[in-house]
Amino acid sequence: MLTELRVRDLAVIADVTLPLQPGLNVLTGETGAGKSLVVDALALLLGERASADVVRPGAEKTIVEGAFEFVSAVHRHLLPPFAALGIELEEGRLVLKREVLREGKSRAWVNGSPTTIGVLAEIGALLVDLHGQHETQSLLRPDAQRDMLDAYADADVERVAVRDAYTRFKELESREAELTTRQADVRRKADYLRHVLQEIERAKPKLGEDETLEVEAKRLAHAEELGRLARELEETVDAAGLTKAQKILASLLRVDPSLGKWQELLDSAFAGAAELAQAARLYASEIEADPERLNTVEQRRDLLFRLQQKHGPSIADVLAARDAAARELELLDTADLDLRSIAADRATASDEFARACTALTEKRTAGAKKLGRAVNRLLPSLGMEGGRFEARLLRRTTHDARGAEDIVFDVKLNEGLEARPLARVASGGEISRLMLALKVVLASHDVVPTLVFDEVDQGIGGEVGGRVGEALMDVSREGRQALVITHLPQIAVYADQHLVVAKGKKGGLATSDVEVVEGEGRVKEIARMLGDADMATARRHAIELLKTASEKSASQSGTPTPPVRAHPNR
Repeated sequence: MLTELRVRDLAVIADVTLPLQPGLNVLTGETGAGKSLVVDALALLLGERASADVVRPGAEKTIVEGAFEFVSAVHRHLLPPFAALGIELEEGRLVLKREVLREGKSRAWVNGSPTTIGVLAEIGALLVDLHGQHETQSLLRPDAQRDMLDAYADADVERVAVRDAYTRFKELESREAELTTRQADVRRKADYLRHVLQEIERAKPKLGEDETLEVEAKRLAHAEELGRLARELEETVDAAGLTKAQKILASLLRVDPSLGKWQELLDSAFAGAAELAQAARLYASEIEADPERLNTVEQRRDLLFRLQQKHGPSIADVLAARDAAARELELLDTADLDLRSIAADRATASDEFARACTALTEKRTAGAKKLGRAVNRLLPSLGMEGGRFEARLLRRTTHDARGAEDIVFDVKLNEGLEARPLARVASGGEISRLMLALKVVLASHDVVPTLVFDEVDQGIGGEVGGRVGEALMDVSREGRQALVITHLPQIAVYADQHLVVAKGKKGGLATSDVEVVEGEGRVKEIARMLGDADMATARRHAIELLKTASEKSASQSGTPTPPVRAHPNR
């Protein structure tokens, strides 16, 4: 949740830091003090479009910074989407920053690292719902409406079943299409494949054969020269030179016996010379010109060359082409059987998918009715006697992994008006209270940790205001947080933290400041909202409202009621 918001040089705000707490945070102040600017600042921080006219006169840029901290359950939920955005949550903490320059350009940072405004908006959708004159409300998105209804209808198992059944069905459909295409392709080129197979099988090429034949062809083409050179080598390698060497070495040994190892070397030379002479003699006797054999070798080489030209630079490639042709031709024999098998599996998968969709539709239908009843029960107490809500299921022409229908939240704000999709209803106090009713009903299923309401009290007062305050208190429990801009004391008294915006002057410019009020300061602010901060009647009424709200809050949370410290007669 949002723990701190700092705003610098935004319109009439010079430099304000708002400390925020879990639970209900209420922001009050006189008309024109700049309360809504705080929400505007938060919207900027969460990726809303900005213009240069937001920059405070005399300043170079507007700066908004926000610090978020998350309880373990929210932290676990946020890890996957944040990882997809390439963002690490450092010990459950996140710091966002946005600058809007006077020329209209924007810059943004996440945990000190530069990012885009688009990423900031994606983060904002995960962290905060802004209800008012802003387009960052998660419940306006069709996917969020579907997810909310499914969670409320306890349809997680059915959702997974639909997704898995659809994936299985599409895999089989894809395999069937691929195999059908391959079969048709093989049929078109079957004659060519048979020719390739027969041509290579007739030739029966062997790995390394081309290299062996190349060596043999050279020997046959140069047989006479090779024989002559071998005989010359035999005649040259004789024992004459080595015999003379033996005599000289014997003379050396008589004088210096330490040269005995030289004798071993000379003996080896004698043996090597004899072996070389014998090999040369054998080679010369075996090699002979054979024009007929040379012609046969050249023809075989020519055949292999043509195959290599057609099917690859090497014999290995030629053999691979043979095997590939054989496999493709084999497909003609097996494809029909495989296609029948896949078609049977696909039909089974289609039936399973249809059953899974039916089960999910049943859960959604029941959940939609239950959700509609729950929200509509709340609307009269929130000042919307003629308001109606309905979660509508729209049948899809083609089913997919999301099921057989789209989900649309329809609303009717007053009697005589037609129901319209929630996303197409203009913002205002009534839609904010409708959103509040939805949030109260869906509280245990909503994963957005922070809610902001800017116009929730528009057009109401008195008892309805108190009911709205109670609803806001309800929706900000269980580790959640709400920030409410209000002019109604009946709402403000339910705050866990009360902040007051006041306008003054600094350096000749209008300036708004924010302070947390408690005790006497809070009584005075509630009295001001009732009509007169210094009137004894207003102060007594303020103390009574605070006491009643504190008792209701304590009864819901099970904690003792703290006393309201104030001086009613002052």
